[in-house]
This record gives sequence, structure tokens and C-alpha cells, in this order.
Amino acid sequence: MQVQDKKVKRISVMNLDTSQSADNGTTSSSSTSSSRGLPNGGSSEKSYNCANNDLPFPPGGYASLRLPVVVTGQELNPVARCRRVYAHAHDYHINSISNNSDGETFISADDLRINLWNLEINSQSFNIVDVKPANMEDLTEVITCAEFHPTHCNTLAYSSSKGAIRLIDLRQSALCDNHSKLFEEHEAPGSKSFFTEIIASVSDIKFARDGRHILSRDYMTLKLWDLNMDSGPVATFQVHEHLRPKLCDLYENDSIFDKFECCLSGDGHRLATGSYSNLFRVFGCTSGNTEATTLEASRNPMRRQVANPTRPTRTLTSLTRAVRRGGENAGADGNGNSNDFSTKLLHLAWHPTENSIACAAGNSLYMYYA
Repeated sequence: MQVQDKKVKRISVMNLDTSQSADNGTTSSSSTSSSRGLPNGGSSEKSYNCANNDLPFPPGGYASLRLPVVVTGQELNPVARCRRVYAHAHDYHINSISNNSDGETFISADDLRINLWNLEINSQSFNIVDVKPANMEDLTEVITCAEFHPTHCNTLAYSSSKGAIRLIDLRQSALCDNHSKLFEEHEAPGSKSFFTEIIASVSDIKFARDGRHILSRDYMTLKLWDLNMDSGPVATFQVHEHLRPKLCDLYENDSIFDKFECCLSGDGHRLATGSYSNLFRVFGCTSGNTEATTLEASRNPMRRQVANPTRPTRTLTSLTRAVRRGGENAGADGNGNSNDFSTKLLHLAWHPTENSIACAAGNSLYMYYA
């Protein structure tokens, strides 16, 4: 897909002399006027068929051919042009696409398969991950997101509906049935409920720019994982903990299946994800920055401070899992404001080098710079 700005020009004045009528147009020099006014000296009756009666056109033609001379409205409009289509490789909706660092290939993932494509070849792809069982009744989990490592072209990660993140190496085999690492957090005994598996489903994963950490988003939390430690996340950030008492209502109106995205700053010091009421939350994840900020995506954004966690939070240097818990009320955000589940901020992206975030709320795109 190629996106470019195109000037749109509109004719505001048609400089056509309509003062002449059919009577004065048929003069003795009508044939000569037709030769001057029409291309190739042709007559107006033979060369033009004027079916629009709003523009009177004498049988003998005008003395000269007048053209539009005033053009206005030269605004720039973004225009997208499809350059190549990669079709007929997925049986289900594609949930993620990721470019490879080699600049030659990319992956596309649906619920059951991940395909590897060459950018220059759109007629065939290679199936590198296939979780489809022989009997669909035996299906227990689906692929929710997949992304390439930012620097290692042979490494990619994909998440599942069971809350697991699998790291695979393309050098192991053509079909990556086995993963090289599995990142999964196990629930405490006795804490499982009807909603446990639903809220554990990972909706988005992002590699940090340094390639060492993976950020994942499930319905309730953000989790930061270290590729060198698969025993558990190095940090957990509570996003929707205040909604836990309302899981039944969220299940009935299907809000519990909303898929929120996540992103990291270029320096890896801050994380961000969306929420309801067109809000998004930014978390600091270093020892010197533990601030949690809530912002509203609107024309007049409001900066909302969230109460500090009630228990100390360990930083990324810790070998144990850190949990950030805010003192939020059920059914409200960190400031006691009620949630509007009809408005949600699902998509956002952090600039790779600058401290700016793009947020999509409804049909509007907001840019924030700190």
C-alpha cells in the first residue's frame, strides 16, 4: 500500500461566453469561425454532440473555443494506492502482520496459522506455525497476535488465547511446531473462575526496541517479560482491576472480549495502553520512574493522576514478579469516574524515537507529545 498526498483541483469558473445567441452565431463567417474554434477545423455539429441544453451552442459554433481558467480548492488529501495483494493464504480473519528486520519478508497470522511471505512474491507463502488440530472439537486455544523480533530476523513471538507467549526460532525447522521458550503466568490454586481464561487471553504483544523485553496486554493487565527469564513477568501493571466485580456485566455486553493494544516508548522507560471512556494509561517502568498517568483522548485532554500503589513495586532489576495495584473503585477509573463502555481506546502507537503517542478513539486520531 502506498499512501501519498494528492492535490485536488476543482473548477470554480467556466469561462464560457454565453452572451452569443443562436441568432447572432449564424453569420456569414460561421464556417470560418468553426475552423478557428474547433480542433482540426471540424464543424461543431459533427465534432460535438451537446446534449446539455443549459449550455447553448450555436450551429455555426463560437468565434473561439473558451476553456476553464479559474481552478480553486487545491487542498492536500491523502490517497492510498494498492501496490500488491497477498491473497488466498488464510481461512480466518488476519489478526496481526509484522515486518521482518531483514527487509525482505513479513508474517501474517490468523487464529490457527502463521504464514511467512516474501515482499516481492504475492502468489505463495510458507506456513510456519499451524495449531489446527485434526479434529476441530479438540481445539483449546487460538493465536491472537504475532510479531517479529526487532533485530533478529530468525526469531518471532506469538501469543494465544490462554495467556501464553511462545518464542520460536525459524532456524529449527520449516514448520515451527515446537517453541524455544514459553512465557506463561500460572494462576494461584483456588483462584480460577469462569472468567479466568477469558481475561487471560493476550490481545497484543510488542517487542521492546532493545529486543530483550516483550510487553503483553490481556484484559486486566499489562505484563512485561524478560526473554532471559521465562518463569514469570518482571513487572505487572494493573489496568482494569477496578472492573473485576463487574465481569458478569462485561460478559453479557461482550465488552470482556475487547482487544486492547499496547506500546512502549523508544527508550523502553514507559508503557501505554488504552481503556474505556476514551482513556489511555501511561506507566513508568524503571526504578526512577514509577508514575502512572491516565489521559483522555479528546480535543481538550485531561491529565488524571492515579493513586500510587498500596504496596511497593519492584523494578525490572528484580528477579521476582512485581505487581502494581491501585486503589480503584469498582466500576470506576482511578479517580472515581464511571466508565463508558460504549467508547473505548483500542489502538495506539508510540513513536520509535520521539516521545509522542498516536491514539485512535472512535473515528478520530489524536497525537500527544510530552
